[in-house]
Amino acid sequence: MTSDVAISAPETAAANGHGDAHTTAGFGALTLGSIGVVYGDIGTSPLYAFREAVMAASGAEGVPTPAAVLGVLSLILWALIVVVTLKYVVILLRADNNGEGGTLALMALAQRAVGTRGATIVLLGIISGALFYGDAVITPALSVLSAIEGMKDVTLRFEPYIVPLTVIILVGLFAVQSRGTARVAAFFGPIMCVWFAVLAVAAIHPIIQQPQVLYALNPLYAVSFMLHHGIIGFVTLGAVFLAVTGAEALYADLGHFGKRPIQTAWLFIVLPSLALNYLGQGALVLGDPGAIVSPFFQLFPQGLFRGCMVVLATAATVIASQAVITGAYSLTRQAIQLGLLPRFEIRHTSEAHSGQIFIPRINQLLLVAVVLLVLLFRSSSALASAYGISVTGTMVVTAMMGFVVIWKVWRWSPLAAGALIAPFLFLDLTFLAANLLKVFEGGWVPLALGALMIILMYTWRRGSRLLFEKSRKLEFPLADLVAMLEKRPPQRVPGTAVFLTSDPLSAPTALMHSLKHYKVLHEKNVILTIETAQTPRIDPAERVKLEQISPTFSKVTLKFGFMESPNVPKALAIARKLGWQFDIMSTSFFLSRRTLKPAAHSGMPRWQDRLFISLSRSANDATDYFQIPSGRVVEVGTQVTI
Repeated sequence: MTSDVAISAPETAAANGHGDAHTTAGFGALTLGSIGVVYGDIGTSPLYAFREAVMAASGAEGVPTPAAVLGVLSLILWALIVVVTLKYVVILLRADNNGEGGTLALMALAQRAVGTRGATIVLLGIISGALFYGDAVITPALSVLSAIEGMKDVTLRFEPYIVPLTVIILVGLFAVQSRGTARVAAFFGPIMCVWFAVLAVAAIHPIIQQPQVLYALNPLYAVSFMLHHGIIGFVTLGAVFLAVTGAEALYADLGHFGKRPIQTAWLFIVLPSLALNYLGQGALVLGDPGAIVSPFFQLFPQGLFRGCMVVLATAATVIASQAVITGAYSLTRQAIQLGLLPRFEIRHTSEAHSGQIFIPRINQLLLVAVVLLVLLFRSSSALASAYGISVTGTMVVTAMMGFVVIWKVWRWSPLAAGALIAPFLFLDLTFLAANLLKVFEGGWVPLALGALMIILMYTWRRGSRLLFEKSRKLEFPLADLVAMLEKRPPQRVPGTAVFLTSDPLSAPTALMHSLKHYKVLHEKNVILTIETAQTPRIDPAERVKLEQISPTFSKVTLKFGFMESPNVPKALAIARKLGWQFDIMSTSFFLSRRTLKPAAHSGMPRWQDRLFISLSRSANDATDYFQIPSGRVVEVGTQVTI
């Protein structure tokens, strides 16, 4: 069954935000926080990225040559400069939606810019959102597993315990999500600062020993490697991309930290540390080709120090996993508000920060998927093949939507916007093609997860629209009904009745059934509609719109941003300032609870009808989602075919 209350299509709202719109903490604290949250994923890439790329470049021989090492290093360094620094830090961080970033925020911004022709933009948003879930599953599995594998470098006796210990850590990580991330997050920044400092310091000695590794800073080594290695060079490119996975988090977390702290942390701390560490690993392998088996951990002296490094690496990968799990919650809330997913239970874990949320159902699904991946692949090298496709796909879509924003919102000419984005899009497509070569080695995992999420999102959006159109045809015009009731009113009862509906022009089903069965009408009646704007948040002054349509009927429209959790009683309290005498204890909320049945002929295939009905039944109760006191709710049942 599903409630008659649906979030209406996103409304157009002015949005000329800036990247620092929601940041109130000090600049230093925000920079430290961004190091902990934003850069956890990309910061743990040195654990596996260089190793996988050089092994791919070594081909069947398996022995890395100096040309392969310098070529791979050059590719990694210039991927960090071009993809992360230029595309994300310099360009996309400016494409904010009222201070918020991420693919769905970019989708809403681009959709608002193109108006009614935004179907393609919505499809791109669905694809990028779906691929992010693939990333959210693979990142914790790969990151934690690669860190725990460092135990082999301490002593081989630990090897049988790697997979079980990884599973235990991941189960523990997901188990504490319901407690909120505020306390844990306080340690994220300092731990990751120590991590990046250690990355940089450990690389200095090998670089001094093998200074020729600095030749890799010349981009000609990257070009030469690609030109002279044919298909192996192309395969290597897929592994090189592992070094920039996590770059999308830069943009997604824009609203949490602001543009300048994220840029500062990258340019002055993260990028130099990563570049030094990759050069250090390269220098180590130039001196000892056999070190390619585990170049990261062999940067550190054998014994206690290396053991401590395994512990620090594990902490860093847990932080990286936490960031992407939190991102999955935020993305889900945005998708619900934008009408791409049914309502799920959303719990707030902080009174001070609205962005700190916990979604039990998503947490459970992620845990099951992550543990299955670890048990299925059992090593970080095997899992590395599955990584990359979801991130490259997201980056391709982001570049496409970025073009629309630069053209329509920034008002550049199409040629200028194309000239700016085309090189990045070409690079993203090249990385995507290279990663697609790994489909049969594990790349099918994110593709399968992404395809499943695309089907779910498309089905929910399409089904909701068909249901809305069908309901509108069957419903009675509200204006005509109010005129009839004012002319010949039925028996009146004291109090206020609030009827929730997604269509303010038609009489709510709950009102029609109430009149039909109870044959009474309250003294005051409110037709309440909840709208989602295409901006992340709404100014409280614009939250409520009140319209009197007759002496006893009024319309109230509540507007929420797509990153806000709707709270109806709190929003209605604002209506008092607009003249509406609202008392929650003398108000009844009427909702229509619909039971859906598949129709003989609908706008979707039969399997999709059944999927939409299943999604509707799994949706969280509207009373809970809109935070309405359950003791004030009256539900009226009705059956609808779709």
